[in-house]
Amino acid sequence: MAEITAALVKELRERTGAGMMDCKKALAETNGDIEQAIEYLRKKGLSSAAKKAGRIAAEGLIVDYVEGNTGVIVEVNSETDFVARNEEFVNFAKDVAKTVVKNNVNTVEELLASPFITGETVQDALNTKIAKIGEKIDIRRFKKLEGGLITTYIHLGGKIGVIVKLEGGDTALAKDICLHIAASNPLYLDNSSVDPEFIKKEEEILTAKQKEAGKPDNIIPNIVKGQIEKYLKEICLMSQPFVKNPDITIQQLLAEKNAKIAAYTRYQVGEGIEKKQENFVEEVMKQIKG
Repeated sequence: MAEITAALVKELRERTGAGMMDCKKALAETNGDIEQAIEYLRKKGLSSAAKKAGRIAAEGLIVDYVEGNTGVIVEVNSETDFVARNEEFVNFAKDVAKTVVKNNVNTVEELLASPFITGETVQDALNTKIAKIGEKIDIRRFKKLEGGLITTYIHLGGKIGVIVKLEGGDTALAKDICLHIAASNPLYLDNSSVDPEFIKKEEEILTAKQKEAGKPDNIIPNIVKGQIEKYLKEICLMSQPFVKNPDITIQQLLAEKNAKIAAYTRYQVGEGIEKKQENFVEEVMKQIKG
């Protein structure tokens, strides 16, 4: 019997996208012949992960997990919303979130290489799930926070997820802050955290608009300054009116509770991913002609 080397297993994994244990078994069954092993995996339906690598996975789910003073939100993507609502996909995503905390990983790369609850690596478990479900699945990103009061909130059945770290305050306040962030989508914590390049670009756009409107050059800077200040109040969390009581800002709410937001993150499924636009008429015609 041919020796099944790590290099051979690695090559088969790269060519098929199948799990490590499946690759080992395929090579053992085919006496180390990689071409026959590929055929073996195809027959078993385990080489489909690689074929799906080029597809766009812009649907999916945000899941959360908190244990002690460590919490995480994770975005796991699928190609269709139908799969994202599948119980097997949901449970897999939840187990991934637990794995982030249990294994104390900090990047997606570390996560994929770490052991999953099944004993195999997360990458192998992911490949197996892709083969079984039949769609591209992608563990896109996660945000882990530690220390302080960690609270998470999942909105719209997993379409939006928020994680907040508070210093001071209590669980009720943290939940309210999470709810507010989910609803208001602040881009920054406060004015001091705004990217200077972002402000510069906005100033250029607003200045051009004022010139186009025929405003005198000597008053344009003051107009733009006022517009920028108004815009910052809208996009910065601390200056936003609290969704449950618009008479006070988030900054005032925190001051009342003697609390501080140390960190927060808001994820929305598929944000920033360009979704593929399907032409269903062309697709049907291709199938008819095929």
